[in-house]
Amino acid sequence: QVQLVESGGGLVQAGGSLRLSCAASGRVYAMAWFRQAPGKEREFLASVSWSGRPDYTDSVKGRFTISRDNAKNTVYLQMNSLKPEDTAVYYCATRVSATRDSTAYNYWGQGTQVTVSS
Repeated sequence: QVQLVESGGGLVQAGGSLRLSCAASGRVYAMAWFRQAPGKEREFLASVSWSGRPDYTDSVKGRFTISRDNAKNTVYLQMNSLKPEDTAVYYCATRVSATRDSTAYNYWGQGTQVTVSS
């Protein structure tokens, strides 16, 4: 029984930053961030294992940082140097072990909109 709630999305100009949060109720292990733009497939961004090991897709490596606070059951995504192509709904998800495959995740948040203007 896990519920995930994302927050922190909004409108930002290109080059700006946002920090997304995902608060979980119930036990969580690996956590990940995905995004989905209109008409596009859900895209893996980053994951972090229960022990804190991160994994990033190449398109966000060096710009985005995933972290977690196990005491708070919360995962964060710090997004810097945002680009218009980052515009999407951002989702957090959790499962036992980390993977880049969206279909493998058991629980999902409702999503938070990120819009980057040029």
